[in-house]
Amino acid sequence: MSTTPQTVRTTDYHTAGEPFRIVDEDLPPIPGDTVAERRTLALRKRGPLDPLRRLLVREPRGHSGMYGGFVVPPDDDGAHFGVLFWHKDGYSTACGHGTMALGAWAVDTGRVHAPDDGDAVVRVDVPSGRVTATVHRAGGRTTGVTFRNVPTRVLARRKPVTTGLGTVEIDLADSGARYASLPAAALGLDTTRDALPALVRAGREIRAALPEHDVYGVILYEDLPDTPAGPHQRNVTVFADGQIDRSPCGSGTSARLALLAEDGRLAPGETLTHQSVAGTVFTGRLLPGGVTEVTGTAHRTGSHTFVLDPHDQLGTGFLL
Repeated sequence: MSTTPQTVRTTDYHTAGEPFRIVDEDLPPIPGDTVAERRTLALRKRGPLDPLRRLLVREPRGHSGMYGGFVVPPDDDGAHFGVLFWHKDGYSTACGHGTMALGAWAVDTGRVHAPDDGDAVVRVDVPSGRVTATVHRAGGRTTGVTFRNVPTRVLARRKPVTTGLGTVEIDLADSGARYASLPAAALGLDTTRDALPALVRAGREIRAALPEHDVYGVILYEDLPDTPAGPHQRNVTVFADGQIDRSPCGSGTSARLALLAEDGRLAPGETLTHQSVAGTVFTGRLLPGGVTEVTGTAHRTGSHTFVLDPHDQLGTGFLL
């Protein structure tokens, strides 16, 4: 065993409160010809990347709600770079808030040129396809990011699911990852912080009840008074195995846009104001062909050099 401490450097952002830890150096060789293939191999083999993922997501260097991405080569010259998204349970197919953070990072670090005033488009290959982050600039700083997702598909409506709080009907949509949506009130809950333990339990139950649909996240939402621009909702998105999205959820917002449009609640040109349990906001709109755009803010929170001491008995850490 090597006696030299392993080091890894990261740049951390948050998008509307949800963390995103970016690693673009100190990476081992990553097999695969495309981003999607690299994710499949990472899931199957739990290869050289996985100890690094565990090191960065687990305590004492991370926490169970940590999210991040490994920057990898793009599928072809049409994108600036690719990314493998990760969380405490593995590797996801899509991440809207992460794409927004990566757009801000690419511009802030000079990886993608941007004007002092105006927009810069950052093209990113993710496991579910090619997405873009349009980075808005004013006075030499980044003021916001608009995430354009892969097309969203509505998969099922009013599918009954039995939970410990009763049988509810959920809607399913695929927006690069698959989400189940339902009103929190259908479970006798709201979307406040006090309700989080019950919302997490319900989200895990619903996801476990839909194994054949490969559901990534469960969106429990609450209607708020409409704005002049369109619908207004607050949500708690429970993703992977019981993680809470601190943001309104980027790809989850895409799912909500498609469902609201199908219900006739989001007309062309209208905007969804989507609020998180932390009070942060994304705005979203639906474009032709099921394409969605979600806008929010992303800010750098720090640059870190993490160390794994080979004599540390905790190794890559733990989760509580």
